[in-house]
Amino acid sequence: MPAFTRASKRAPRARSLRLVRDSGLGPRGSGAFLVVEGPEGAGKSTLVKWLVARLQAEGQRVVAVREPGGTPIAEAARKLALKSRHDRAYGAELFLFLAARADLVERVIRPALADGQIVIADRFGLSTIAYQVSGRGLPRADVEASLRVATGGLTPDLTLVLDVPVAVGRERQRHAGKVKDRIERENDTFHTRVREAYRSASGPGIVHIDASQPKKAVQDAAWQEVAAVTTRTSSLRGA
Repeated sequence: MPAFTRASKRAPRARSLRLVRDSGLGPRGSGAFLVVEGPEGAGKSTLVKWLVARLQAEGQRVVAVREPGGTPIAEAARKLALKSRHDRAYGAELFLFLAARADLVERVIRPALADGQIVIADRFGLSTIAYQVSGRGLPRADVEASLRVATGGLTPDLTLVLDVPVAVGRERQRHAGKVKDRIERENDTFHTRVREAYRSASGPGIVHIDASQPKKAVQDAAWQEVAAVTTRTSSLRGA
């Protein structure tokens, strides 16, 4: 597992949760694809909102998406996966999430990237590995194959993995008065497996940030990474 600094640390090139780069299916375009990941209560949504505002203030065109959701099909899948009172098999849960992602990628993310925009997602493929493989225990190889179909091989330019202990995340959610969905109601053992999966994630563009530190420190660490990626993609567009 990577050690966390008080700012951020790039993940070592271990194999545990290594992600494969975009296979080139579908138009990628000249935009930048950024993802914020992490366990419950890590501050993902808060950081996404801040990054969107900061990028827009810099004159960038930004599209923010959350998973699951973002299209009518994806929102319907979200409701079934997270809000339904009906029991469902873990495999069914997986394919609901993947159906949502497939529609979002095709209808929102790839068109925005092709148009040269910056896309920031609150969760993407790494969450499937953390929750459905490590959390639920589904076979990794099968899940990865299904994930490639859903995304067309699309992977982020940058994945910021926020980390907080399970107890800290729980307390943040209680303090915010958040109504828990089906996955958030899982026990601490489940969420510990999810967190450890995130902590062991590695591969191109994956950066770990200690999200238990003050908000400004998290924002500064995130912005340093985001600015580097967006500057690089802007240079490529101008080349």
